[in-house]
Amino acid sequence: MNIFSIIKYDYLQRTRSYTFLITLCVSIAIAYTFIPSPNANYSTIRVAGYIGYYNAAWFGYVTTVMSCTFLCLIGFYLVNGSIKKDLNTKIGQIIASSRIQNFQYLLSKTCSNFLILATILTVLFLMNILLFFAYNDGYSFEFIPFIKPYALVTIPALFFISVLATIFEVFLYKSSVVQNIGFFFLFSMLMMPTNGKQENFSFDILGTQIVMHQIEKQVREVTNGDKIEALSVGYVIGNVSKAKKFQFNGVSFPNSFIFSRCILILISVLLLYISAIFFHRFSIKIAQNTSQKKRIPMEELKIKDINISKLAKLNVNFSIFPLIKTELLLLIRKGNKWLWLLNGIGMLLLAIVPLEIAHQIVLPILWFLQVNRLSELTTKEITNKVHYFSFSSFNPIRRLLTSQIIACIVLITLLAMPLIFRFVFTGNFLPIISILQGGFFITLLAAFLGITTKGKKLFEVLFFMITYANVHKLPFTDYFGAINNSTSYTFTLFVLVTTLALSVLSIRRYQLKKV
Repeated sequence: MNIFSIIKYDYLQRTRSYTFLITLCVSIAIAYTFIPSPNANYSTIRVAGYIGYYNAAWFGYVTTVMSCTFLCLIGFYLVNGSIKKDLNTKIGQIIASSRIQNFQYLLSKTCSNFLILATILTVLFLMNILLFFAYNDGYSFEFIPFIKPYALVTIPALFFISVLATIFEVFLYKSSVVQNIGFFFLFSMLMMPTNGKQENFSFDILGTQIVMHQIEKQVREVTNGDKIEALSVGYVIGNVSKAKKFQFNGVSFPNSFIFSRCILILISVLLLYISAIFFHRFSIKIAQNTSQKKRIPMEELKIKDINISKLAKLNVNFSIFPLIKTELLLLIRKGNKWLWLLNGIGMLLLAIVPLEIAHQIVLPILWFLQVNRLSELTTKEITNKVHYFSFSSFNPIRRLLTSQIIACIVLITLLAMPLIFRFVFTGNFLPIISILQGGFFITLLAAFLGITTKGKKLFEVLFFMITYANVHKLPFTDYFGAINNSTSYTFTLFVLVTTLALSVLSIRRYQLKKV
């Protein structure tokens, strides 16, 4: 009963937060595009110019692939941090004093993580059913072909992500930035395609490769082609009217694949059980300074008369530059010092790798390494319970908020300086403007989401999605001009950055009136 109580109240506490509600709304908006409307100018899954008729099988399997990829992409960042929250709120110490075992506690956290992701998946599933009837292509609704891929592909993958979030917190509880970066590279490895052999589908953790293989196979039967190379998964703009349609009949999952999905769940539970052995159970020792302090004699501690005339005169300085310096030092000193070694390697790569790779791949990854610094840009006052003091300071918008934004932009720009210098030497100045606007955009996005949600979860989720999409060269997520390097696109970014800046100022001004 202790386990069920923890699961229940942890689930209710997390689903009642503004961050979850906003994430749910964003997920619904994104999932609405998984299946293009009949008049849409894009496609999500296309094979050699072929897309499927909108029958129950095509709807079910396409939305399964897109939903599984999307939820696994954001799921880790959405559910990660539940153990840390128990530690910060001192609830963990209360749980540690109870009779609940480590494995039971970690299992309850994993189940809570899974229920959060399953809730979003359920909402997306119901919305996709409604879209099926809205985009009806003359086919009747069949429930089994629709729900079958969700049960065999998405649910085991989401459970694995839930376990992974818990395990990362057990072994990497001291550094959340390592968790974020580690999952970024791990997810990139999980998304790497297999060589197409059916026996390798058992090792596909996400489970989407077998679906894509079956779609290719059925298109190959239609076209009588031996090899299909033009497979695209994701948002492909244009040429939808020229796409041909074929009858997709679903996927016949072999017994080996079904068995592998059950084994994946069992291995996940086993890894969770092993991690319970190393769980700290909230008995974390805080490092203390053990250096010997000089003892002051008691007679020197006596209060002496104070001559006010000899005291230094108080000089009032309302300049913003000391605040910018302080905020910049806070950003630089945030996290472990060895992380700056990764930043240094990233800046070195910006200077030596080919210009296109440096701009399109290295720069977004280098900026993503600063996710913990950016996510706490406007939330650290609330986290440390000093927001009332900060809001009551002199001109909190013109001085405090502005200094935070300027300091973050300075840091982001300094990290990109090797790339900026290379564009200067080549005489290409338009990419420099795009990079600077990208620094403004990601900084203002962090400030906007931090002020709006009063937390850092939503920004971490969106920043990861944007970075992953940029690495895979999706044009509409290019916020720093690596792919769309034109004057019109630069102006569009300028309008977007200006809108974000005005939104940040308006929302913070509204919050100050309510304090």
